[in-house]
Amino acid sequence: MNDPHILQVLVQIAGAAALLIWAVRLVRTGVERGFAAPMRIWLRHSAKNRLLAAGTGMGAAVLLQSSTAVAVLVSNFVSKSGLATATGLAILLGADVGSAIVTQLLMVRQPILIPLLLLLGVVVFLRGEGSSTRQIGRIMIGLALIFVSLDMIRAATEPLISNPGTQVVMAYLGRDLLTAFAIGAVFAWSVHSSVAAVLLFVTLAGQSILPVLAAAAMILGANLGGGLIAFLLTYTAPVAARRMVMANLILRGGGAALALLLVSALPELLRYLGATPVRQTINLHLAFNLILAIAALPFVGLITAALSRVMTEKPVANAALNVTSALDPALLDRPQRALDCTARELLGMGQKIEQMLVAVEPLYDAWNSATAKGIVDQEKATKQMHLEIKLYLARLGQTGLDEDLSRRSMELASISSSLDSASDAIARIMVDLARRLDRQKLQFSQQGREEIRDFADRVQSNVQLALNVMMNQNPAEARELVAAKEKVRKVEQKLQRSHIGRLREGLAESIETSNIHQETLRALKQVNTAFSMVGHPILLKSGDLLKSRLA
Repeated sequence: MNDPHILQVLVQIAGAAALLIWAVRLVRTGVERGFAAPMRIWLRHSAKNRLLAAGTGMGAAVLLQSSTAVAVLVSNFVSKSGLATATGLAILLGADVGSAIVTQLLMVRQPILIPLLLLLGVVVFLRGEGSSTRQIGRIMIGLALIFVSLDMIRAATEPLISNPGTQVVMAYLGRDLLTAFAIGAVFAWSVHSSVAAVLLFVTLAGQSILPVLAAAAMILGANLGGGLIAFLLTYTAPVAARRMVMANLILRGGGAALALLLVSALPELLRYLGATPVRQTINLHLAFNLILAIAALPFVGLITAALSRVMTEKPVANAALNVTSALDPALLDRPQRALDCTARELLGMGQKIEQMLVAVEPLYDAWNSATAKGIVDQEKATKQMHLEIKLYLARLGQTGLDEDLSRRSMELASISSSLDSASDAIARIMVDLARRLDRQKLQFSQQGREEIRDFADRVQSNVQLALNVMMNQNPAEARELVAAKEKVRKVEQKLQRSHIGRLREGLAESIETSNIHQETLRALKQVNTAFSMVGHPILLKSGDLLKSRLA
């Protein structure tokens, strides 16, 4: 191992593996940034039956190149009661199959694909007008880099094929399948991508570096590691979401362990999966997840019901800690620190409003006085925060600020006012509209209710993005946030036209709920506009936003 040649080869392999991990993440980031809102709507609409749910999860995993990303998305819906836990589990089982399909697609070797994807990807990314178009370019570049990294791994591992030391280590892994299984699980968890892990193991098997049995054990271990990633990422989620992820972890991890026992007892079974080591290992991954999904789908209800008896809600302690304001009067003589405190307080204010937005949407289906009161109380708290922020910034201004700090102070005050208007729209408009629906015993038409639910999902996604931008001050994400404002405006206009069309058709539910429907859309648009203001100061500073739309 002290041979410089061996060290050079290992560095090349490590670099290629790093590029593979980053390229997979690049594709996922492109899909999330460009198509997160439509994907959220698509996933939520899959609740009609389990087969549709599994198929939707499969498609989402193919697009995101990750079953873990699908698990995190679905856990949000389950947490907000937008999906049943059993339906969420069905989606995750489909996502595991989709993740396996991704590895099949990415193992296709077509040399012309790399330059073609790079050329098209760079052109689309640099010349694309809209955010979604640019993300398509990002996805193409990521796919090209995945193929490049796999070729780099193949080239870098060739010298190891005949190396005695490598042969000894890999032969040991071929005999000790439990160690190989553990290595696969730990590696997939550490790189946070079972797709990248499986691609690496299959490529090493194809180069005759890894024995087929060792590669098979590592791939099965990667399935356990993939389930563990989602479990850890949702560890603090509400219990309904954790039940879903835990069920998937038990099925995927337990199934992988059983498959390992079967492969170790009957290694000749791998021969039925293909003629080459690459085919045998990559097909094992797909066959395992497909068989698991087919076997488990009929029983997702029973599985989640059984877990609900074990994983119960913990009682909330009565002695809650008092919420402390981030506005520290002792820092008024240190303006920069004081403004940082104000930004922290604004982030807390934004998070409270996000909680209100999540809580208000279910009131349109079933009125809950306790939830409504909680929203109103939260609105009073945000109003108090807004008042305290204004007074704090006013006192800070009395100390005398330079031009940059004064501008920053005004920006924070403007964001605070915008967030206060969002709070008003939720607590004073949307809660009142939901109450009217209940008191007058009205119901939206099925299409109208779906439109409001989809629009609310889109706005919630933008609110989450705005909170991220408040923390990271990233110009690219700020641009995406501001661009989403125009997209929401167009969607709102389209939905208003659709509603008018139903009125023309004389649909009774649409006529009775017409004002409530239109006012709800306007209130949601107001919330979205308020949060989009977070990105304006960042884009003004970077020169990406004009100070006026007037010519």
